[in-house]
Amino acid sequence: MPEGYGVMGDDGSMDYSVHEAWNEATNVYLVVILVSFGLFMYAKRHKRKIMRIFSVPPTAETLAEPNFYDTISKIRLRQQLEMYSISRKYDCQQPQSQADSVQLSLE
Repeated sequence: MPEGYGVMGDDGSMDYSVHEAWNEATNVYLVVILVSFGLFMYAKRHKRKIMRIFSVPPTAETLAEPNFYDTISKIRLRQQLEMYSISRKYDCQQPQSQADSVQLSLE
């Protein structure tokens, strides 16, 4: 009878190395499945504690990042201040003349 994949030895005895390897592998898979199930149950019960570990409090770097609308309002404010200062300079340089202004009188 021809030998089949290490099942029979040279002296006709059964070679159990394949069976032992299979048993060890199934034992390892069984342990992995049980441990992962246990971790899943622990995570389900202690969800808040685990989320607190992984949540990072905001640092100064994230606070230093400018908000888009804040920068827009600051740009607008700066533009308004620049226009105001330009108009004040223009008003100070140009004396007020009567030809530029209109006076209304009620009769």
